[in-house]
Amino acid sequence: MSDVDAAEEWLDSWVASVDERAATAVELSRRVAALTGESRSRDGLLGVTVGSAGQLTALHIDDRARQRTGSELSREIMALVRRAQERLSSQVADQVRETVGADTETGRAVIHSYAERFPETGEDDHAR
Repeated sequence: MSDVDAAEEWLDSWVASVDERAATAVELSRRVAALTGESRSRDGLLGVTVGSAGQLTALHIDDRARQRTGSELSREIMALVRRAQERLSSQVADQVRETVGADTETGRAVIHSYAERFPETGEDDHAR
C-alpha cells in the first residue's frame, strides 16, 4: 500500500467519524427539543410544565388554590418551575448519555449548560 493510499484511507475514516458524530449531535438536538419538565404541588392544586429551553409553557392553578395568599402562590409556583427545570436538566443528561455520550466534549458541554442554568434545588420535598 502506498503512502497516498494510506492517506486516502485515513481521510475516509476521519470523514466517516465526523459524519457519525454530526448525525448523533443532530439526533441529540432533536430529542432535547421534544423534552418537557413537569412538576405539581403535593396537593395537586398547582402544576407547571417547562419547554426544552426551561421556559414556562403551561401553568395549572386549581380554583381551590385561591385560599392561599398571592405571595404563597408566587413562591410555590416559582419553586415548581425550578423543580420542573431541574427535571428537564436530568432528562437532557439522559439523552446525552444515549446519543453522543456524557464523556464526549459535546456531551459534557450540553450537560454543563443545563446544570448551570437549572441547578439541583433540593426542593423535591415540596413538589412531586
